[in-house]
Amino acid sequence: MRAGTAVVPTKVVPQRKKLMNLTLQHKRALVTGGSRGIGAAIVRRLAHEGAHVALTYVSKPDQANETAKAAQALGVQAIAIQADSADPEAVVAAVERTVAELGGIDILVNNAGIGSFAPIDEISLKDFDRTFAVNVRAVFAVTQAAVKHMKAGGRIINIGSCNAERMPFAGGAVYAMSKAALVGLVKGLARDLGPRGITINNVQPGPVDTEMNPANSDFAEMLRRQVMALPRYGTADEIAAMVAYLAGPDAGFVTGASLTIDGGFTA
Repeated sequence: MRAGTAVVPTKVVPQRKKLMNLTLQHKRALVTGGSRGIGAAIVRRLAHEGAHVALTYVSKPDQANETAKAAQALGVQAIAIQADSADPEAVVAAVERTVAELGGIDILVNNAGIGSFAPIDEISLKDFDRTFAVNVRAVFAVTQAAVKHMKAGGRIINIGSCNAERMPFAGGAVYAMSKAALVGLVKGLARDLGPRGITINNVQPGPVDTEMNPANSDFAEMLRRQVMALPRYGTADEIAAMVAYLAGPDAGFVTGASLTIDGGFTA
């Protein structure tokens, strides 16, 4: 699937009231997998800080449009672009569309990800390959495309997982491996991009209350009782706040790092 046409109009943008401390004002951001959950929270937070935002989605254009409109209501440009992260041509095209529509790219958030959980005897090579295509290859492809347009001060933020550090139950080996790969990728790319004034980091969430992993499930109750140091799930807005920090000027000396926000999951 190649990057599709943006569904949300961008030429009419409501005017933001004059506010102070818009730390990302006039910045241009792309958030992959930004239509719902953590991705949507990141889109809203970056828009709240003044950034113009593009987001990608695979399906459910209505949901993607709703997220983009929520960002537009904060007085910024926002576009929704259909692009399956399993298709490298589609995500590279999404970068080019972002640059064309927003006038450049300063912030890249690699949020799109999938999880395939099954014991070693049951997980298929097809599931293995798709997990790595979305969770690792797409991150590399989008980053490679984005840095061609980034100037000094650019920010790249990957949404990894605390499972890169700890996998406390069976069936998660492939997912954990894909997220651990981002740790090495970030360390290596920090060396490539540092001389250009571009930072790259991972955010590693623990259990977060989303549609895909609700906090009111039996599984969540098990984690709260047996695994977590803080007996609650995190919120998407808490993850978005850490992303906003890494995207902003206060994080200019942070690169090559994997920052864990997991309620003590890995403690």
